[in-house]
Amino acid sequence: MAKQEDIFKNVVSHAKEYGFIFPSSEVYDGLSAVYDYAQNGVELKKNIREYWWKSMVQMNENIVGLDAAILMHPTTWKASGHVDAFNDPLIDNKDSKKRYRADTLVEDYCKKIEDKIKKEVDKARVRFGDAFNEEEFITTNARVVEYFAKIREILSRLAKGMTDDLQDVKALIEELEIADPETGSRNWTDVKQFNLMFGTKLGASADSAMDLYLRPETAQGIFVNFLNVQKSGRMKIPFGIAQTGKAFRNEIVARQFIFRMREFEQMEMQFFVRPGEEMKSYEYWKETRLKWHLSLGLGKQNYRFHDHEKLAHYANAAVDIEFNFPFGFKELEGIHSRQDFDLKQHEQYSGRKLQYFDPELNENYVPYVVETSVGLDRMFLAVFATSLQEETLEDGSTRTVLKLPSVLAPTKAAILPLVKKDGLPDIARKIIEDLKWDFSVAYDEKDAVGRRYRRQDALGTPFCITVDHQTIEDETVTIRHRDTMKQDRVKISELKDIIENEVSMKNWLMKM
Repeated sequence: MAKQEDIFKNVVSHAKEYGFIFPSSEVYDGLSAVYDYAQNGVELKKNIREYWWKSMVQMNENIVGLDAAILMHPTTWKASGHVDAFNDPLIDNKDSKKRYRADTLVEDYCKKIEDKIKKEVDKARVRFGDAFNEEEFITTNARVVEYFAKIREILSRLAKGMTDDLQDVKALIEELEIADPETGSRNWTDVKQFNLMFGTKLGASADSAMDLYLRPETAQGIFVNFLNVQKSGRMKIPFGIAQTGKAFRNEIVARQFIFRMREFEQMEMQFFVRPGEEMKSYEYWKETRLKWHLSLGLGKQNYRFHDHEKLAHYANAAVDIEFNFPFGFKELEGIHSRQDFDLKQHEQYSGRKLQYFDPELNENYVPYVVETSVGLDRMFLAVFATSLQEETLEDGSTRTVLKLPSVLAPTKAAILPLVKKDGLPDIARKIIEDLKWDFSVAYDEKDAVGRRYRRQDALGTPFCITVDHQTIEDETVTIRHRDTMKQDRVKISELKDIIENEVSMKNWLMKM
């Protein structure tokens, strides 16, 4: 556990030191759970967004894009259920004055039981060796069976309490003797519902101002524009509408760096299908979205599906793609079959029909929707944390290297004159002038070339191109590969093709 914490601390530290992420308003001691993307972070974030957009919109003829406004008519959020039901269960500790999500406290307790199960399994695996059958052990070992039964009972009671009576949730916390994680105090307040939407005002004076909300999700902008997009684009079912953009949630407990923030960015696509065909589409997008993640080469073992045991009232299927962050497996992307709930709600509250005329069936109907939604900030964290590595080299020295997928790297190549004289900087600048039309490149002449290599390794730059005195004679340079540290002598005229072959989105997306 301590090792995971150390890894996470290194991620946060590296992100700041090398210009990826800064605490927001740091000169004023910052703002809790709000962060600024710095000069390198904004490039990495942009590249992730573009990688998603190209695969989702550009490569699919029946998916188009949208950029809906952050501010929407307030009835939007009444129709969507956010005004009445977008709540988290809040509980305070009277001694520490700390605030927590009540359901998270219970789920963390269950996680400790799961850790006990894992220890039992690991011990049995060592004991039985190659003959070990994990599935059989889990279903027959009395202690493990008892642990699983306890988890099911706890989660069932939690779900019932969340629906019927929040005081049952408090009673469960007290019965399990769950303590404040920081102080150990068990002196809890009652559980209360806390609405997560940020409110604002529209109007010139307080008397006439209209109450608005900063959107807590981007999906509703797609739903209210469904008919506009369908008619103006002459779209035929099935078709999708994709969007990336900011959303805002007044989280009770925002933690784990950029994993859970109050201002964040989503990449969503709502896919509209005929009623009855939603499960076929759901399975397709479930498989397709995992392939997209795997195309980045972060390791298949770092992903897993987690089916929702308790579905939202509007859904008939839901699954999370979970990723193994430094603090364990957590949700990265959700795929949900939302049926026709959203469009029907907006029909009801607006008084306008949001239906599609299907010429093949010769009938009108409200389409069903399959949603894919991935957090851009969480995707950034998954890529960044997995790529940050400490390596021990053959000579016993170590290097910190950010092995970002080269297609996402903020800077694709750094051009380094060996010395700051003899015309070498001029040649390096000419190379930059040629390459910068196609790639994000950097110039670096400070320090010895070895130090510059290490600096670019830590920034995640896939290539370092060194201009030396031989370059003057034969127009060749040394190109160094970040991951292998291999160095090749190539012609300046070949650089563009070499870099393009490694960082091309086409080449990476073809892996899907």
